[in-house]
Amino acid sequence: MVTFRPAVPGRLADVPSFDRGIGGAESNVACVLAAAGHRSAWVSRVGADGFGDHLVEAIAAYGVDTSAVRRDLHRPTGIYFRTAGDRATAAHEVAYYRAGSAASAMSTANLDLDALRSGRILHLSGITAALSAGCLDLLRELTAPRAGARRPLVSFDVNYRPGLWSGSAQGPAEGPDVLLELARGADIVFVGDDEAEDAWGITGGPDAIRDALPEPALLVVKRGADGAIAYDADGRHEEPSPRVDVVAAVGAGDAFAAGFLSATLRELPVAERLRHGHLWAAVALTEPGDLAAPPSRARADRLAALDADRWGTLHVGPGWAAADATDEPAAEEVRTP
Repeated sequence: MVTFRPAVPGRLADVPSFDRGIGGAESNVACVLAAAGHRSAWVSRVGADGFGDHLVEAIAAYGVDTSAVRRDLHRPTGIYFRTAGDRATAAHEVAYYRAGSAASAMSTANLDLDALRSGRILHLSGITAALSAGCLDLLRELTAPRAGARRPLVSFDVNYRPGLWSGSAQGPAEGPDVLLELARGADIVFVGDDEAEDAWGITGGPDAIRDALPEPALLVVKRGADGAIAYDADGRHEEPSPRVDVVAAVGAGDAFAAGFLSATLRELPVAERLRHGHLWAAVALTEPGDLAAPPSRARADRLAALDADRWGTLHVGPGWAAADATDEPAAEEVRTP
């Protein structure tokens, strides 16, 4: 979607003007990965309108391959407006205008499934599943086992948004079950402990979430300022998050996923993947927009390698990730046949 951010703080009713940007969970992840030197592609549908032109051009400017994006001659590009405040506060407002949008009409029939499966990792979001019955069928197809056929590692960010499900074809009561079904079909799952409680009523902490989701090879439970915990075949890996002077919280979850996936592509240990997720999220938290350039690979690697005591005292604020003279260009991730 095209996002409109307020030029000044205040209620949507009072804000006189907005700055245009781009937004969307999957495209955010693709853009940040491309900015970090990875090859990434975005597969979606936009309207044959000026907003669609802007989205495709802006996302491509990050280095993302947009060749599989389709234009819809009959449906518009989705847009939304938001206030400047933190999403977690009662003052935060978001007004979505994407009912009947080109993206909401995505399906297995009008997207290039081969393009979707062409990468090493396919990143999906629970937000997309709530947009329409066709979108849900698409995500079910992409998370389904493929006996004897190639399937990339499927990454799924739960992204539970009750408001979206209340207006969906499935209805608000079905949303949590649908998200649990999709998560069980993925290889890597990102979920916040708060949204696991909201969606599934899980109150026993991260271990209880793992008990409810034993299927994914990697389950990442995000705990905000308290850090994150990953579960894999080797057990439980916990890493605290740095102390961050927060400017805006929008986009931090996507940045965390991108940092974790970047480290996954580089085949780093799980604990280092968590630290990279925290560092990339810290950049998003210290910038006002939905998207922020990730830290250089050299800088992130240096910080991720800190011992536990030094990592535990790490404190970052706005501008902390700006490149310095000692940073070197990032090498591309390890390739597979």
